[in-house]
Amino acid sequence: MDKQINDFIIFCIEKYKFCKKIDGEEAYNLFEKYGLFKYLTDGYDVLHTQGEDYIINDICEYIDLRK
Repeated sequence: MDKQINDFIIFCIEKYKFCKKIDGEEAYNLFEKYGLFKYLTDGYDVLHTQGEDYIINDICEYIDLRK
């Protein structure tokens, strides 16, 4: 995996876990369960240019739509 994409995914996990007040393992498991690694990798070109709030809201919406 490209280092920039990997760093972006780590950033997303860290921000998501902080926002949801969960630990890293739980955030990682949710990302894995709902296919966020592929989503963030495929959408990297657009998503990494957005602000933190937009990215976290997008991740939350993505998960909510798949529950």
